[in-house]
Formats: sequence, C-alpha cells, structure tokens
Amino acid sequence: MTAAEQARWWETHVLEVLHGLPPDTPEGSKPRPGFDPKQHSLAQRERAKAAELTAAGHRVTASGIKQRRQRYQRDGLVGLADGRSAKQMPPFGQADVAVVEAMRQAIAESAEASSRTIGFIIWRTKQILADREETAAAQLPSRATLYRLFEKLAADTHATGSARTRRSVTVRPTGPFGEVPASAPGELMQIDSTPLDVLVRLDDGIAEKVELTAMVDIATRSITAAVLRPTTKAADASALLARSVTPEAMRPGWSDALRMSRSVLPHRRLLSIDERLEHAAAHPVIVPETIVCDHGKVFVSHNFRASCRYLGINLQPAHKATPTDKGAIERTLGSVATLFAQFVAGYTGSTTDRRGRKLEDGPLWSLPELQALLDEWVIACWQTRPHDALRDPDAPARAFSPNEKYATLLESCGYVPVPLGADDYVELLPERWQAINAYGIRIKHRIYDSPELNPFRRQHSGVLAKKGLWEIHHDPYDVSRIWVRDRRGDRWITVFWKQLHRVGVPFGELAWDRACEQVPGGTEEQIADAVSALLRRAHDGPVAKESRPAKRSRRDRRAAARTRATATDRQVPTAPSAEPAHDGETDTDLAEVIPLGLFDPLANPWRRP
Repeated sequence: MTAAEQARWWETHVLEVLHGLPPDTPEGSKPRPGFDPKQHSLAQRERAKAAELTAAGHRVTASGIKQRRQRYQRDGLVGLADGRSAKQMPPFGQADVAVVEAMRQAIAESAEASSRTIGFIIWRTKQILADREETAAAQLPSRATLYRLFEKLAADTHATGSARTRRSVTVRPTGPFGEVPASAPGELMQIDSTPLDVLVRLDDGIAEKVELTAMVDIATRSITAAVLRPTTKAADASALLARSVTPEAMRPGWSDALRMSRSVLPHRRLLSIDERLEHAAAHPVIVPETIVCDHGKVFVSHNFRASCRYLGINLQPAHKATPTDKGAIERTLGSVATLFAQFVAGYTGSTTDRRGRKLEDGPLWSLPELQALLDEWVIACWQTRPHDALRDPDAPARAFSPNEKYATLLESCGYVPVPLGADDYVELLPERWQAINAYGIRIKHRIYDSPELNPFRRQHSGVLAKKGLWEIHHDPYDVSRIWVRDRRGDRWITVFWKQLHRVGVPFGELAWDRACEQVPGGTEEQIADAVSALLRRAHDGPVAKESRPAKRSRRDRRAAARTRATATDRQVPTAPSAEPAHDGETDTDLAEVIPLGLFDPLANPWRRP
C-alpha cells in the first residue's frame, strides 16, 4: 500500500469517528453501534475505533486514533500520511558540505591527470580542506564514510579508471546528443588523423607505426579516401581532398567483383557523364562541400585551408577538445581498427597492455603494401557493409550499405565530375613566399635555379600583400624541385635543385633536416653528399660484421626508412646539371649512381598506384 492509499484508508476511519458515518455512505444510513455522535462522546468513539482496528489486525491505541484525528483536522489528508516516507536523507549523508566540495574539487583535478587510487583522492581532499582557512577546522568523517562519499561523487567519472575514458567523459556535452543532418553526398564530411595500430616494415628493417588520415561522408558514411603515412603532413591532407574527387582505378590482382560495373552503383549512367569511371572500382566519387576537422596542426595549416579554398570547400573547425563535434569520423577510425587493423599482421592493440611480444620480429607489411590492402578493404568490405546509421525511416529494420545509400541519394542530387590536372596538383602543395635572387631561390640551404627565372630575378612579383615576394609551392616528400607561379603568364615554372645530380634517390625534408644535423655549418654540397650517403646506406642494407663501420643511430635509420616509404616511383625528366663535372669524373663514374624514378608533374598525379 502506498502512502497515498494508506492516508485515504485512515481518512475513512477518522471521518467515521468524527461524524459517525464513513464517506460515500448511502443517504439515510444510520451510524454503527459505538459511533453515533448523539449517544457516544468523541473519546468513546476513538476507543471503539481503536478496538475495532486492533481486532482486525491493525494494532493501534485510542491515543493513536486521537493523534490522527487531530492531524486530519489541522492538515487535512496530508496529515494522515506517514511522515517517515516524506523524510529524505541528505544526498551525501551526514558529511559536512565543506568536505563534499573539497572532494568534488579533488575529483575534478583528476580529469586531465594520470589515474590514481581512491586513497590519493581522499588525501587530496584533506589537503584542500587544510589549505582553506574557513574549512581547516571541518570535521572529517570516518575512512569508510569517505569511501562511500567518493563512490557517490565519482559515479560515471572514471576518476580512478582509464585516463582516456575519463578525458572523453569530461568533454561529453551535458545536453542531449544531436547531429547536423546531411541529405546529399558531400554536403557534410569529416576528416581526422590517428595512429594505426599496425606495425609496418620500413627500409633497413625499421618496424614502426604509421598514421591513418581518412575522410568520411556523413550522408552515405562512405570512406572517400584514406592515406597511410609515417607522419601526416599538410600535403597529405590536401592529397586526401583530391583522392575524394578522383575515381578509384582497378588494380592488378583485384577481383572483378570489385568493379563499379558489377556493383549497385549506377555505372552506366555515371560513365556517360565521367569517362574516368570506365575502369573504376566500386567506390563513390564524392565532391566535398563542407568539411569538419579538429584543431590539429595539419588541418588548420595555411596549406590545407588554401587547398579547401581552391576546390571551393567550406572548412569548419570543431570546438577545441570536443571530439563529439565530429563523432562520425571518430567512430569510423575506431571501426577501421576493429574491422581491419586487428586482422593485419603486426597488429599492436590500442594500448600497451593489449600489445603482444616481439611483434617486430614477425612478418610485417611494407607501407605501400598496407596502403593497397587498406584501399581494397574499403571497397570490398566497408562500402558494401550495412551501416546502422543508414537505416530506412520507413523500414527501420533495413540498413543500407554506403554504396546503396550513395546510389539512392544520387537519384535526387545528381553527379558533377571534378577533373583535376597537373596544375591542380601543384596548387594543392604547401606554399611559401620568397624572393627570386640573382643566384636563384634558396630554401633551407638548398638553391633552386632555372633559365626560365631570368626575367624575374630581383624583380617585384606584383603582390603587394606579400611585399613583392613570389609564390612558391613545394612537395615536403620530394626536395628535387619547386614550382614558381608566373602570374603574368598564368603558369607554373618548374625549378630544379642545383645539386640534384649528387643524389639520385628521391627524398624529402626529413632526410635533409637529419643530414643538416650531422653536418652542422656544412655547405650545400656537403649536406647533399651526407643525404646521398644516408640513403645509399639504407639501400645497401647491413654489411658483414667484420667490415661494418660505426653503427648508425636509430634516428638515421628512421629518417632513411621514412624517406623511402614516401618516395614515389613515377618518372620525370632528369634535371640539367648547373655544376661543371669535377676533375677525374667520367660518364662511367656518374652512371654508378643510377637515379631512381621521381614523379612526373605532367602525368596524371591522381592515378593511384
């Protein structure tokens, strides 16, 4: 019986004591014996009611009936309710308010700190109380009470649990979760980068993790592009934009079932619009309109912003330290770990306590091989797998795959191809502004020069906002050449490095910076020779123990391995040498250093290897 039902039950008996008749009695009824107000006093009626209820199994005295009658006359029905049910214990028991606030502060301080035990939180609570003059004399409860208080205050905060979970809980919005709706492919996309929990085998035997940068479309949940790099740079994020708007070509060894013509995508209709789709894989081509990113230096860099402006993309940074603003890409990257990474040789687990032993000694994929596996997995698995976020509103039990959702939305949104050429590739590279001197252009002790620069040497570029400097684009993975914008001729001028003949292997800024550290104060020629020696050692591999020189540092090996991992295999014309041949050198001597292939800026730069 609830408190309200019990109060109404007592009301019936109290009214009979007061008036002789219980409520809802038919008209003309007479009081029962012992309850007639004309024959019995109020005290007699109370004793009669007490005897009646006691005989019925409800032990009560006449004084108890009198107390309930008086409360009813004073407070009405509320006076008959059990007062014990209305009493509420303080939310934190008998603990002092100052102690509660101090422990709250101690728990809040642990949000960004390393995980500690309850004992530390209690110790910190005592320190906070002692540091405050107004609470220094506060009486501390017993240890058991403090533990119970901690359990109440730390509920759902993970104060002593996983630090990563605790940080995630801290930034969780207080209000209900929501998301910006997207009804067309590319209307809203999200981009992010994270370490991939897989070791790859770089050159010289280096086993190292790589970073995964990916972009997901909210309307279709398609992974439009995913790139693996030893370290993500702004140029990689810009390349990701280009890969999103470029068809994925079929590669040797892939099953014919992965062709777009064999998928649910409307291949024939799209082929009449975009001829590039003739030999494309079953992967949608999506042009971004708005991209949400975090405040990582890669995505807020000037180069990535400029690339978005060039392609007409609206870049929307999320709130700082608020991963829930881009929850779709966060969850997608987590799905890549559970659906793909854990099945790959060299999987390390998400944390050190999940990592196996001696993974470096096992079979590991190279970076290009792992990139090819990831690209194939995106097409074969992710794009054809039903997604919970793509359920049909009219039939919630039906979940669409990203390809099916894309084909459905394409009927109402249409498709507009965005062909990109070599000039577009150069536009998406990082830029810098420098003067064109008489000797050429100097970048990090490297001099670039070309006869095509003759009309512009020591000249004003015409860009007043940059004080007459010239716009230069460069590739951080290949220092062999740069591109200078000729605004008058509306073209790009390719300018080669003067010491390119010294190093026939493609390399980037990482190897150059490492060589600069090894040759402090060295000339450009000395640094170029140091780079060449570093990459030659990486190519030759380990030598016999008796003839092995001094052991190279791990930083040397990492720099060489990362450089070769990001080197491209596309051919370019060899740059003419600006330096005369040294005495004693012959064509035969130079031929011993055979230049490896570099990319061709005039070829299709978006053709995926």
